[in-house]
Amino acid sequence: MKKYLVGIDIGGTTVKLGLFDLNGELLDKWEIETRKTEKGRYILSDIAKSIEGILNERKIKKEEVLGVGVGVPGPVKEDGTVLGCVNLGWPVFNVSTELEKILGLPVKVANDANIAALGEMFKGGGKGYKNMIMVTLGTGVGGGVIINGKVLAGNNGAGGEIGHISVNPHEKISCNCGKKGCLEQYASATGIVKLAKDALEKENCESKLRDIKEITAKDIFDFAKENEQLSLEVVDKFASILGRALANISCICDPEVFVIGGGVSKAGDILIDKVKQYYRENAFHATVDTKFKVAKLGNDAGIFGGAKLALEI
Repeated sequence: MKKYLVGIDIGGTTVKLGLFDLNGELLDKWEIETRKTEKGRYILSDIAKSIEGILNERKIKKEEVLGVGVGVPGPVKEDGTVLGCVNLGWPVFNVSTELEKILGLPVKVANDANIAALGEMFKGGGKGYKNMIMVTLGTGVGGGVIINGKVLAGNNGAGGEIGHISVNPHEKISCNCGKKGCLEQYASATGIVKLAKDALEKENCESKLRDIKEITAKDIFDFAKENEQLSLEVVDKFASILGRALANISCICDPEVFVIGGGVSKAGDILIDKVKQYYRENAFHATVDTKFKVAKLGNDAGIFGGAKLALEI
């Protein structure tokens, strides 16, 4: 009788791992270093050793493990082929096949943002919904699209890359992806700070932001909550850009709910309320009442999503 699932979230610094029962209850979680030397050739063997160590420690036989679900920071095809992971040093290769060989367990692989969305649908802010879009607002803007309970990966595993939707054809500065005018350049934590710095340069008004050497997104939202005018204007511009982008996405996917996660989501109601306002102003009439929720699982979303992925093996 299969009793366990393993969820894995491979990041550029650490690999997060979780042991779950078949109901998705987290039994144990731990981390190992992401060993990126020699183009990341040791990452999968390190993961296998770590899992085997936990199973031995808990006296769990491999036959009792249903499968392993893995999230990786790059586009992933349906068969588990990763189309390169720049920050891991990985070329194009089939991660699912390779890890199965080393570990001796069934493995399913998906993009890390997509499995974070799957995790939130499974046990987080999207629980109870089958059609949802997760938006992760951190250093960049990540996304995950879930349709009828399944991740929408697309032909090249690039489904859900909402951070690279073009929202400004007049932008002169390049995004990290090489394009110009991506959503990520305005709706990420770094994008919001850039909006604030631009406003400080253009407007000759008083602002508490002028007294801060290294402005953060948190500073901007905190001052906006105090009704500081320039910070309110920056939040409004950020919300208008993100709200319109989500309204456009809803015309294609028609989700039941948008789940907003990432460090910026900690701003809370001021963020959700403002984004929702601009979403409703721009949404197609049939999708105008889409719900907005804050993500609940934080950094554990990926391992929960990995567990859900393993259930599908």
